[in-house]
Amino acid sequence: MMTVARVVCRAAFVTGGLAFLAACAPAPAPSSIQANVEILASDAFEGRLTGTEGIRYAANHIISELEAFGAEPLPMTDDYRVPFQFTGTTTDGGTRVRLGGTGGLEWSDFDSVRALSFSESAEVSGPVVFAGYGLVVPETDGFSYDSYATLDVTDKIVLVLRYFPEDAEQELRSTFSRYSSLRFKAQAARQRGARGLLVVTGPRSPNAGALVRMTGDTAVADSGIAAASISLSVADALFELVPDTTLEEAQRALDAGNPHVSGIEIPVDVMLDARVVRQQQTGHNVIAYLPPTGDTTLDRPYVVLGAHYDHLGRGEDGSSLAKAEEAGEIHNGADDNASGVAAVLAAGAELAAQDRARGVVLAFWSGEELGLLGSADFVESGPIPMDQIAAYVNFDMVGRLRDNKLSVQALGSSSIWSDLVDEVNASFDFELQKVTDPYLPTDVMSFNLADVPSLALFTGSHEDYHRPTDDPETVNFTGLGRIARYGAAVAARLVAEPEPPDFVRVERTGQEGGQMQIRLYTGTIPDYASEVDGLLLSGVMGGGPAEHAGLREGDVIVELAGQSIANIYDYTYALDLLKVGQPTPVVFTRDGDRIETELIPEVRQ
Repeated sequence: MMTVARVVCRAAFVTGGLAFLAACAPAPAPSSIQANVEILASDAFEGRLTGTEGIRYAANHIISELEAFGAEPLPMTDDYRVPFQFTGTTTDGGTRVRLGGTGGLEWSDFDSVRALSFSESAEVSGPVVFAGYGLVVPETDGFSYDSYATLDVTDKIVLVLRYFPEDAEQELRSTFSRYSSLRFKAQAARQRGARGLLVVTGPRSPNAGALVRMTGDTAVADSGIAAASISLSVADALFELVPDTTLEEAQRALDAGNPHVSGIEIPVDVMLDARVVRQQQTGHNVIAYLPPTGDTTLDRPYVVLGAHYDHLGRGEDGSSLAKAEEAGEIHNGADDNASGVAAVLAAGAELAAQDRARGVVLAFWSGEELGLLGSADFVESGPIPMDQIAAYVNFDMVGRLRDNKLSVQALGSSSIWSDLVDEVNASFDFELQKVTDPYLPTDVMSFNLADVPSLALFTGSHEDYHRPTDDPETVNFTGLGRIARYGAAVAARLVAEPEPPDFVRVERTGQEGGQMQIRLYTGTIPDYASEVDGLLLSGVMGGGPAEHAGLREGDVIVELAGQSIANIYDYTYALDLLKVGQPTPVVFTRDGDRIETELIPEVRQ
């Protein structure tokens, strides 16, 4: 139950926003799970986007809660906040393209030319070579494809089409897609001596003529080559210099996937002045510590409980699934992942009152939505060596308990997990859905890759995922409280056992999919919490292609585009075979019946 002091603080924060929250005094006692979710998922935190004022105030609130039950900063740090660096924003600083000499046609407006986010900032010039789709596919099952096979692009500017051949046979589409990322195309051009790269979304492609969006691109500073996206008007101006063909005709000739269709030398020099402005920012994980209560020193003396506390802000970085009428609204992320934060705080408060043979680390990650940045930094360069961590338990999207089903994931990372989670569950009576795969799209991935035995708790996806509708009123607070106590009970076992869990390396199975998922929208919401033969849907997006096809929650997709679907990997792999706007056969089961329908993919906006 909230104290009077907590009510006064929340009233100030709700009515006055962030400025008032900064003046709130720490609560004299830990808040309830519901209060924590409601505070963190309030509009006042503006969606908790990494690097913003909103997430800084979220960190302040988490720290006040940690202090309330006596959690301390790690002994080797002087603050709860542990910083890491990342590329926060990438913007175009005035990229230009000019045809011919000083007096030639020039484009510099953001609608005609835009640097690619991984471009080197540099001015380059040289003759232009059209290299088709810019694909280089090594020998695979007797098939190879090299857009540069007959071309010399040394010291030249390469023009390529975005994506991959639109009319290629299905068995080739998946092969092409795995090599069609723009980074891979840039690397291929650079390795062949090109000075620069221009990319155009062809007239026969989805989003014809659209420029490539700039993103934060946190992975690598630049690709070592000047690269930009250009509009159809710029590309058409280049092709006006090519006798007997147009850009559309050239693309049509390439779209069958014939490896013998060659590129074209365009008789003009081009100057590309790519300007990329990268803003380095500092994110902060919030890390607290409950030291051992006795003198016992055990092997691997730390157990880590973690949850990411960042979310999407207003959803403007491309990860949002907001409907058109919701664009720009605050994404509060009540389930994703205020629920996980509240669960770790509650579990920490419970463990703080118990004897502990191992120390307990309570970790709240930032940058998860940008690519597991915070947890990855902690694993790579954090204050605790990974070989000192006995186990990691992750809480992500644990606020939607339905039908008493709790997913416990990454069980394959240790031989003890399956028995341990069952033994603890004897006191809770969840219907556990066991998932062995540790390669999950959440922070447990960082620890698994560092050979730390890991568990992940999850209650399933839903139609509010990454939308502004993920609000506190949708959370099952009773279920969330039970999950927090369950996680605390698992951690208590790990803290007390003399022998730490063994680590088991799980080999990845199945296909991981290619690039189609970044250009296709199907409106399916996979259920990652269950292991079934096929792809179980936890729901479908309202008004999306899946709903129009008659799919709904509980259906299990077993075939897509003629490919059998046994798991999520098969499904993402099959997406490579789909084409925007063209019906594709889908086979699914519902209540034991096998049903066939057609799904028409849309362009992902």
